[in-house]
Amino acid sequence: MLELDGGLEFDAAQAEGLFFPALPPRAAVCLIEARDEKAEPFLIRTQNLQRRLQRLLGPLDPASKRLNLSEFARGIRYRLTNSAFEQALTYYQQAKQLFPKRYRELMRLRPAAVLKVNLRNAYPRCYVTRRIPVDEAGLPTGGTYYGPFASRRSAQAFAERILDLFKVRRCQIKIRRDPMFPGCLYSEMKMCLAPCFAGCTKEEYDVEVRRLVQFLDTSGGSLRSAMEEERERASEQSDFERAAAWHKKVEKLDEILRGRPELTRRIQDLDAVILQPAAEEQTMGVYRVRGGRLAEPFFLRFAEIASQPRSAEQIVREHFEAVSGATEGDLGEHLWLVARWYYSNPREGEIFFREKDWPYRKILRACSRLLAPKASPAETKPTPGPAQPPEGAP
Repeated sequence: MLELDGGLEFDAAQAEGLFFPALPPRAAVCLIEARDEKAEPFLIRTQNLQRRLQRLLGPLDPASKRLNLSEFARGIRYRLTNSAFEQALTYYQQAKQLFPKRYRELMRLRPAAVLKVNLRNAYPRCYVTRRIPVDEAGLPTGGTYYGPFASRRSAQAFAERILDLFKVRRCQIKIRRDPMFPGCLYSEMKMCLAPCFAGCTKEEYDVEVRRLVQFLDTSGGSLRSAMEEERERASEQSDFERAAAWHKKVEKLDEILRGRPELTRRIQDLDAVILQPAAEEQTMGVYRVRGGRLAEPFFLRFAEIASQPRSAEQIVREHFEAVSGATEGDLGEHLWLVARWYYSNPREGEIFFREKDWPYRKILRACSRLLAPKASPAETKPTPGPAQPPEGAP
């Protein structure tokens, strides 16, 4: 847990001379503790701790309606943050611990949108949901889940595009297999196997659902491989018209997959690391995502590493290998934190995904980039000089 590791006692009589000058003018999460032990503390996040507390704890102005906590506050505890992600995670953890009944309201927290194939239904369909039930081990249950997406609208748009590639139902009705049922537009267009009026057997529908689940599990790789095999088979048989048709299908699939955010994948396979510069100098915050949940972060202090016999890569390897077992926390809430950062614009920090192994060299190069001193506007502004003649001028 990201602790509030800084603190000061508050005395209104000495605030101007001692309290406010001791506050760093930096981004932070701050807890204002109450004088009354029965009163709830006040939790805030700010981009400038000194300025914000001067407004909240400064001298009371009777003519102003601005909130003033100078008579309420006994002291403060705070944590300096150097990124929006670290600040959001710190605020979330502290709010959940202090206000377990209303932290979602404080955070305006809404679980991330994902796609679900409900395998408990006799005739499963793919749809957008924000609820992911888990079993005793903390793993998603009741179907397969794919995401997270930036919004419900983007998830629905992606679902519509991939469902054009499969003949799985999109309706929400209860399937009774009634031959007298009129069906729908998708069955008329041959875009659904139409189990509603017994247009297929249960086994045929299950095969189509397995193709869809495999497509989501492999992020489209299974369908692309099958299409490429059909295209090659047609070419070998000199059936160039059929090969061209399969080639167009491959191009259509590639177009759909190009619109897929890299973050979206089967939730259990969402294994990544997020890098964020920490408030401490020459320190990188490493936030591991395991199965969609955030593990406890660790901080890579390069100033200390310089004096150690182990390399930075070896330290990162040992930490990743030591992390084992299930990661605790609410899956939907952790996905919201990750998706909220990933889809933000501009996005601070970098993310790397684990495929077969971790890209350790890329991770360390990213640390160097993120910790490199930023050039000031005066340094980046070109120096004035004589105008250069256009190329080719005499």
